[in-house]
Amino acid sequence: MSEHFRVHGGARLAGEVDVVGAKNSVLKLMAAALLAEGTTTITNCPQILDVPYMADVLRSIGCEVSVDGDTVVITTPSELNHRPDAVSMGKLRASVCVLGPLVGRCRRAVVALPGGDAIGSRPLDMHQNGLRQLGATSEIEHGSVVAEAEGLHGAQIWLDFPSMGATENILMAAVLADGTTVIDNAAREPEIVDLCTMLQQMGAKIDGAGTSTLTVHGVTSLQPTEHRVIGDRIVGATWAFAAAITRGDITVRGVDPHHLDLVLDKLRTAGAEITVYDDKAFRVVMNERPKSVDFVTLPYPGFATDLQPFAIALCAVSDGTAMITENLFEARFRFIEEMMRLSADARTDGHHAVIRGVEKLSSAPVWASDIRAGAGLVLAGLCADGVTEVWDVFHIDRGYPEFVENMNRLGAQVERVAAAPSR
Repeated sequence: MSEHFRVHGGARLAGEVDVVGAKNSVLKLMAAALLAEGTTTITNCPQILDVPYMADVLRSIGCEVSVDGDTVVITTPSELNHRPDAVSMGKLRASVCVLGPLVGRCRRAVVALPGGDAIGSRPLDMHQNGLRQLGATSEIEHGSVVAEAEGLHGAQIWLDFPSMGATENILMAAVLADGTTVIDNAAREPEIVDLCTMLQQMGAKIDGAGTSTLTVHGVTSLQPTEHRVIGDRIVGATWAFAAAITRGDITVRGVDPHHLDLVLDKLRTAGAEITVYDDKAFRVVMNERPKSVDFVTLPYPGFATDLQPFAIALCAVSDGTAMITENLFEARFRFIEEMMRLSADARTDGHHAVIRGVEKLSSAPVWASDIRAGAGLVLAGLCADGVTEVWDVFHIDRGYPEFVENMNRLGAQVERVAAAPSR
């Protein structure tokens, strides 16, 4: 048995939606709690599947974790198990972010290669190279990253690519290293800034958060803290695209619009009216058929690869022809195969896709390959005639709290159904 969504086409989404804490932040903040003995409290957490999955990873290390609504309380013992449970690790990609804290606290980690979305290869070379420069050894053995060090020391580390995961793991190991570490070409995402903020509250000494150079002055120990997760810019952008795709009117609250400057600018180019109210709310109104817009995915502050499915869905129903260029994950274009089931006019060539907009899509059964692809297929189904079935929706539940409820509050007709697929 597998749950799927039945999406009735023809809806125009309108109303207000609240965005809670960022998935791409909360899981790393939970891992950061490993760096300090005692009880750390994290609030404004999204109620998504990945949070209890991450809680299981931390419990297997020796932590006590309670998840109550939007609050996660983590009690970290003085002695940690350096080998988290492999089954728990395999449920989500972000589980790899326990690597840096374990090396920092225990000077040893055996971390199973993680699971997560099927969007292409995401090697751990930069994570391992960074740890080696801090004084650790790191190898892949029997399906796990094995890292150990007698002691960690500061280093000058250059990342070949501004990887969020590598930046986070190196940062969380470096805060307890002896001396000063400089991470050049570091990731600049708001979620990195959020992690730095929490680490600073714990007593870490970090300069340059939000820039491409992070300077970390190692300390001997950290203290537990209480921290509120920043709003989820990817979820906020999803609702912004939902307004544009369905020619709707949605006000999004709980996320900083400045984290979405490029997204909102692209939607303006497509014909949307954008109103920014303050640092926690914005409105997107699309009164006519959107115009096609080219998109190129790049690390922040560029256009996020997570939003590529929504860009494709938008262009699929827009007036004109657009080119989408994917520079980060080679398998993201699997989404286009499902969009073609919905009669999208799309062609791919390497890391480019050409999308010719059509007036209306045609309903069909489709399968989600990852969190954002699943949400994108639901939005596309709103622009199709008839009823679209979206399968493997557990992906959506990993990234969007109350997704169906929010869709229906905005005027969609989406039903969650448990049934066996006929493929």
